Amino acid sequence: MNDRAPTIVASELGRRYGSRWALVDVSFEQPGGTVWLVAGANGSGKSTLLLLLASAIRIDRGSATVEGIDVAADPFSVRSRLSLLSHSAYTYEALTAMEHLSIFAQLMKKDDDRSSLRALLERVGLHERGDEPVSAFSAGMRKRLSLARVLLRDAPVVLLDEPYGQLDPAGFGFMDGLITSLRAGGRTVLVASHQIDRMSRLADHALVLDLGRLVYSGPPRGLSDLAVLQTKSGAACN
Repeated sequence: MNDRAPTIVASELGRRYGSRWALVDVSFEQPGGTVWLVAGANGSGKSTLLLLLASAIRIDRGSATVEGIDVAADPFSVRSRLSLLSHSAYTYEALTAMEHLSIFAQLMKKDDDRSSLRALLERVGLHERGDEPVSAFSAGMRKRLSLARVLLRDAPVVLLDEPYGQLDPAGFGFMDGLITSLRAGGRTVLVASHQIDRMSRLADHALVLDLGRLVYSGPPRGLSDLAVLQTKSGAACN
């Protein structure tokens, strides 16, 4: 499928919440510069997989590397090479969008020049709202601001957890273009999404989880035949 070296490698990866395994022996290798879809019903383990790769939660079994760096052994280095869009926006209500990005730019040791940040807001469609407080933003606008923070990091690996959530139809088109541009820029993108038809047109490869186990790894066009995507999973955790 792709002769590039793998950027993300998972080997028998597992995560347990109490007595329940949310992810069980998941293994795959994603080549650099590709877009992969992670699909599955609610509770199948999609979010858990992304959080493990981002070193946001502990790996209980197996291992994972990002750009050759062991996630468990050197999480700080992994985080410097990776950007995660999670379910939660993690925005500060009292700050304006511009102030929000300025603070994160300083924390990331990135350029916090106002013109650079305004260009970033323009890229996500918020340039006219940059001086308004986040408390006045809709859920979709907060999602766009979170995406601006992802782009600010400018990491070679991007993990997107339900990126289409809270977006309107115009936002769907925006997200399509963003994912396409990330691939064109050589980024490695792993997307957990319920937007199967949409992502099937964008992704190079697809993974499907069910009850924490990897049940499919192959071309996106093969997803339409998987009954597991038409039913709800019984697992307790995402």
